[in-house]
Amino acid sequence: MPQISPSEDIRSVTDLKRNTRDILDHLHATGRPVIVTVNGRADSVLLDVRVYEKHLQALNLRKLIAPAEKDVAAGRTRSARTFLKEFKRAKRVPR
Repeated sequence: MPQISPSEDIRSVTDLKRNTRDILDHLHATGRPVIVTVNGRADSVLLDVRVYEKHLQALNLRKLIAPAEKDVAAGRTRSARTFLKEFKRAKRVPR
């Protein structure tokens, strides 16, 4: 994701209400998130849906990988050759 530009990507909720289409066009064109402020404080973040989907896919992949990383950290590993032998035996895969 491109780096946020504070002068372009931080907008007030009032500005969002008045210039919604322009802000969304900018968000889609740059791929950068827009930070929406309320009373001068960050409140929400708007993301292009494609960027959001990529983040969601990465998060889901991370959730799938996390248990394997814990096994590696705990030393619960075996060689690929050993795994393949056990897998073939368990699934009755012909050699």
